[in-house]
Amino acid sequence: MIVNKTYNALATAWKGLALTLRHLFGSTKKREVAPIKSANYFKELEKGTNTIQYPKQEIPIPEVGRYQLDVEIDDCIVCDLCAKACPVDCIRIESIKATEAIGQTSDGSTKRLYAAQFDIDMAKCMYCGLCTVVCPTECITMTNQYDRTVRHLDELTYKFSVMTPDEIDEKKVAFEKQQAEKLAAKQAALQAKQGGAS
Repeated sequence: MIVNKTYNALATAWKGLALTLRHLFGSTKKREVAPIKSANYFKELEKGTNTIQYPKQEIPIPEVGRYQLDVEIDDCIVCDLCAKACPVDCIRIESIKATEAIGQTSDGSTKRLYAAQFDIDMAKCMYCGLCTVVCPTECITMTNQYDRTVRHLDELTYKFSVMTPDEIDEKKVAFEKQQAEKLAAKQAALQAKQGGAS
């Protein structure tokens, strides 16, 4: 019984050591970069070095890879669906209502809101892709960029809004003025209706 356990322990240790030695001496060759779809992809991993020589060599990026987010702000209708779908709250959007239609997106959707703020904190992002799924105009996409080395954490917050603080204040004032004019016209019409009824 004790002999069996000792034999099993030694056999297991030898297998592990043999595997380690095989990789140690097999790492003298340069690893060839191949796409994951190639027939011998996993067999090729056993040959050559354990890692590629990044950044001189790069692994091919799969078409369905989920990496850095990007926003085509001209196609954004500021619907806020991406921020609501985000499970980690890494998207911050602030909208300002426009006084009239302000244009169209590339798919023909009418834009009625300004994006005063559209920030994505990639330090919080879990790369789930939910924001890209719910976007009705497909303005938010996941790119094939995965290497975003920065010196400060706040550099991972991407700001996609192109409005200046002065423009934001101007649009807010214009909308408030329009609403005040509508309210005054509504009250005047109501008073005229009441005056005509008496």
